[in-house]
Amino acid sequence: MIRIGLSARLVAIVGASLLAIWVMLLSSVYLANDLRSATALPAPEQVAAIVDIVRQTEPTRRPRLIQAFNSAILELRLEDDLAGSNAGIDVDVMSDERFEPYRKALGENLLAVTMLARNGERSRMPRLFGGDDNPIEFAVALEGANVLILETRTPFLVTWFGLPVGLGAGLLGSLFAVIAVLVLHRELRPLRRLAAAVDQMDPAAGPVPVPDVRFSAPETRTLVQAFARLQTRLHAMIAARLALIGGIQHDVRTFATRLRLRAEQIPDEAERDRAIADIGDMIQLLDNALLAGRAGVGSLDEELLEIAPIVESEILESDIAVENRTLAVRPAAASAMLIGDRLALRRIVSNLVGNAIKYGRAAHVALDVEGRWIVLTVDDDGPGIAAADRELLFEPFVRLEASRARKTGGAGLGLAVVRSLVEAQGGDIAVGDAPGGGARFTVRLPLFSGLQGAQ
Repeated sequence: MIRIGLSARLVAIVGASLLAIWVMLLSSVYLANDLRSATALPAPEQVAAIVDIVRQTEPTRRPRLIQAFNSAILELRLEDDLAGSNAGIDVDVMSDERFEPYRKALGENLLAVTMLARNGERSRMPRLFGGDDNPIEFAVALEGANVLILETRTPFLVTWFGLPVGLGAGLLGSLFAVIAVLVLHRELRPLRRLAAAVDQMDPAAGPVPVPDVRFSAPETRTLVQAFARLQTRLHAMIAARLALIGGIQHDVRTFATRLRLRAEQIPDEAERDRAIADIGDMIQLLDNALLAGRAGVGSLDEELLEIAPIVESEILESDIAVENRTLAVRPAAASAMLIGDRLALRRIVSNLVGNAIKYGRAAHVALDVEGRWIVLTVDDDGPGIAAADRELLFEPFVRLEASRARKTGGAGLGLAVVRSLVEAQGGDIAVGDAPGGGARFTVRLPLFSGLQGAQ
């Protein structure tokens, strides 16, 4: 199989396009010069008028008159008689139907109508390659033995088939241009399919099928094959990373359990509580990292859940003082459902409420439904967050408070994890101002509408 590169194919396409443009320019030249009128026969009335004028002119002045009538498409000349012509060689077409108007206009004065070769000379086979563009010679009798010869001509070069020179090449070029467009469309189709495959690629799912490019250009095959290898490596790398993080989490939990058992033996109660709390924070940090990693590659679980019970359990069953927390579930949200990961939803609520308690001394939670969205808002009683710092809060390990001491907060990973989990489930999160002057975190998650649609 001949392998033609994409560059060579593009050159062929450009060449065919230029040829098509050349054909259009050539056609415009022929049209501008009125090709139809140039190759057509003179009107019968025009021939009869010319004959009458020549007959009425004195013989001595006829040569000057003939010079005035001669043009690029019509030549007049005077003959003493018609006997000297090669009548046996020329083709007499006087009996053709298209010359009937000339016979009527000139009557018996029309002696002969002869088809000549295209170069205007006598030919033994003018009819073999003849057509409407062949020169036509009218022989009209004047007084006595004088004969007026009117010979039609065409100033354009034409082929044997009566077509303008270059028209065949133009038609062939146009055909090549159409073929080139079809070839280009065929070459671009795998690229469009490849773009669709890239959009559909999901690191958490299996590899997407790539288009069949066995008969495409080498460059296209190389690109598609490189993408297939890339997605295979990505899936293998992500699976290995998740397995590594999962293994680390399991082992660290084992070590943390041992540390906690040993921490229970610390005689100082205050030191014992701090050690146990540090171990719990370490486990929570690892859980957050693993959950964020799963969300980043789209491997969160998906199940149909009611959002209200999850929010209520994270708030009402927590160890937060009652005076520092409130929960308002609107009637529309009491039975609202969504498709999501239960652990991820719990982590979203717990991280937002925990931040509200740490930095704003209270957490006022509200759950509502707005259109096609479930809206969760968490307000605090703190000083609020400046508009310039709101987007920065969602970056990993970024905190407005410079220290990372436990008493002033965590490591700055909680909000980054929250945003990853929210976006992985098709939602968004925003920071604003609470009515009481503190900060407001608003989470919007897509409402499941399949049950309503089934009704």
